[in-house]
Amino acid sequence: MPRILVRVAALIAVLALLFGVPWWTIVGAPELPAALEVLGTIVFAAAVVAVPACMVLGHGPWQRDVAAKIGDLSLGLIWLLFSLSVLGNVLRLVLSVSGVDSAAGIVSGVVLVSFAALAAYGMAEARRVPRLKELDVVIPRLGAGLDGLRFAIITDTHFGPLNRTKWSEKVVEVVNELGADVVAHAGDLADGSVAKRAQQVAPLGKVRAKLGKFYITGNHEYFGEAQAWLDHMRDLGWEPLHNRHLPVSQGGDTLVFAGIDDPTGAASGLPGHGPDLPAALDGVAASTPVVLLAHQPKQVKQAAEAGIDLQISGHTHGGQIWPFHLLVRLDQPVLAGLSRHGERTQLYTSRGTGFWGPPLRVFAPSEITLLTLRNGK
Repeated sequence: MPRILVRVAALIAVLALLFGVPWWTIVGAPELPAALEVLGTIVFAAAVVAVPACMVLGHGPWQRDVAAKIGDLSLGLIWLLFSLSVLGNVLRLVLSVSGVDSAAGIVSGVVLVSFAALAAYGMAEARRVPRLKELDVVIPRLGAGLDGLRFAIITDTHFGPLNRTKWSEKVVEVVNELGADVVAHAGDLADGSVAKRAQQVAPLGKVRAKLGKFYITGNHEYFGEAQAWLDHMRDLGWEPLHNRHLPVSQGGDTLVFAGIDDPTGAASGLPGHGPDLPAALDGVAASTPVVLLAHQPKQVKQAAEAGIDLQISGHTHGGQIWPFHLLVRLDQPVLAGLSRHGERTQLYTSRGTGFWGPPLRVFAPSEITLLTLRNGK
């Protein structure tokens, strides 16, 4: 069977499941008046056509922001409704076995109320200024002069169709209040071209750091203008760590900050793009501690083999919309937080500062991270 037919069949199957389960839970199973059943069926039928159409118009070659807004929100809402409907049908089975009358109607009501509450919570959580997450990280090889270095991290801002310029300004205010020595952006800066998203990104030019501001590409930069974003961030006063490193020194001791491209860069067609850890570490003395910026947590495998002290990643969003975290864990070794890999390497995975696509965060709050690096001595 031709590959295109396989993809079309897979898409139809996913849409049938994603919309069919909620339709059955809310419209099909309960004994609704005929008029409501017809109306509900029409609404679901229209949505199953409109959502993929808006996603293609918004994120395909046409890049229509209005379509992207509609498609993104609808996709997030139907995912949430689908997840609750699955749980609802489990409840319906339990109620039916227990002899409860009108189990389908009870479950329909519970699912709708739960959906409304979680959707409202999720939208508020996505749009709020992220909470600050503070953590001490011990790097045994860290010199005494750098003990206590304050390292602020933002990532996955995903500036996109929704204009979040004011939100961006507030994020910068929080970061600057930290008085960090080093600030890093760990990728997925924006969705779209520099021309379309420059206004939202502009506040990042006001970020202050005593020793350095570093930026790497995520996978989403490679859906658009990766090199242009690297150049633009340099213009805003950030140092792009495009398979390179820079040292920071304090009190006579040195710590290297290195960065590598996202793996999607290798297939982007851009010369010199794609993760190259040996190039990033070229010239770094074996005795010097290294903090590596690498967008995806699964890049830690190579980092551990190279003896990196600490890797900083994002990408997972902590799952963003429950229970999507279960699928994220199939692809990534870590969902969020600090973890150890091998004898030396630690990995900190941020849940992200913004959100991608659906303006929803359900049980996966965003964060601005402040790590205080310690030598443990």
